Amino acid sequence: MQHILVIDDDAAMTKVLKRGLSYEGFAVETAASGAEGLTIARDHPSDLVILDVMMPGLDGYEVLHRLRAADEQLPVLMLTAKDAPDDQVQGLEAGADDYVIKPFTFEVLAARVRALLRRRQVEHMPVLRFADLTLDTGSHTVSRGRRAVTLTSLEFKLLHAFLQHPRHVLSKEVLLDRVWGYDFGGNGNVVEVYVMQLRQKLEAGSEPRLLHTIRGVGYVLREEES
Repeated sequence: MQHILVIDDDAAMTKVLKRGLSYEGFAVETAASGAEGLTIARDHPSDLVILDVMMPGLDGYEVLHRLRAADEQLPVLMLTAKDAPDDQVQGLEAGADDYVIKPFTFEVLAARVRALLRRRQVEHMPVLRFADLTLDTGSHTVSRGRRAVTLTSLEFKLLHAFLQHPRHVLSKEVLLDRVWGYDFGGNGNVVEVYVMQLRQKLEAGSEPRLLHTIRGVGYVLREEES
């Protein structure tokens, strides 16, 4: 399930978008301000952001700038009532991937969202690397340096989630959602078990630790601090 973050101070708008996009099969989170949106984006990485321009405090352009600083490849669709050609140019040149003007037809917005997500999937490199760790999504193989690492399907999905967001702390809830699915009804401690198993396999050749526990928060893929 792909995750979408909607940042808009119009509560009625976020309600409509959450309902409609959820019906389309997306997991949707909403934020009522730019600051709240940046916090959610940091703690719960999304596959796409729908961003209003005119918001109190941090406006859409400043939020976009900060989102881009954290992830240059994150698809961002600006949704705004500012319909002048100069406004659209400003939004696109600021780094937005698409620009939709309010009022809009939901079906058109949903089609734009799917197009951006498809484009990202096509452009996304099938091989993910971090330090000496390599994960090939095409051949479904993992290695540390020259050593092959054999993983189960769930371990592979868990490592893939970390490699998509290196140096970002991922909570147990986010990992349960992304790896096991939002409707998973099992014990949340399964994350701890799988992280431990994955860590053991990644360190079987006495390599430096890459998967770290942030107590009370979650887990992060990063190099050991010197």
